[in-house]
Amino acid sequence: MQSDVPGPARRVVRGVARLLAAAGLGVDAYIHAHLADQYDAVAASISQGTLFRIEAAVAALAALLVLVWRRAPADAFAWLVAAGGLALLLIYRYIDVGKLGPVPNMYEPVWFSDKKITVVAQAVTIVTAGFLLLTRTRRAPRGAPPQ
Repeated sequence: MQSDVPGPARRVVRGVARLLAAAGLGVDAYIHAHLADQYDAVAASISQGTLFRIEAAVAALAALLVLVWRRAPADAFAWLVAAGGLALLLIYRYIDVGKLGPVPNMYEPVWFSDKKITVVAQAVTIVTAGFLLLTRTRRAPRGAPPQ
């Protein structure tokens, strides 16, 4: 008979993964919020600074959810925020996409410390949120007989 409750070691590992995912998202949120005013001049219909503020808010929300809600949708949201942010960072680092509708041309072919830190933070979140998603245990419905 298998227990529905994960062992203490499993809970500790998942708790550490949850903290690391939230920390990565927190760093992502802080850096985007900190840099936003420097990118307000890069604008089409919407400025890059505004997009940075949106990224900061979404990353902060994902960090909060991954810590507080502790459900698969929160873990998936954290993974998507980090993966989407990293994908866009790398695209705009290596490819001159140009202006896309209301989105300004955000091509910036340089590496600087805040960008490198953001890449590491997002990568940590991708790995840890992925771990959380892949190691979820299914619980038997209430009232179901043990197997």
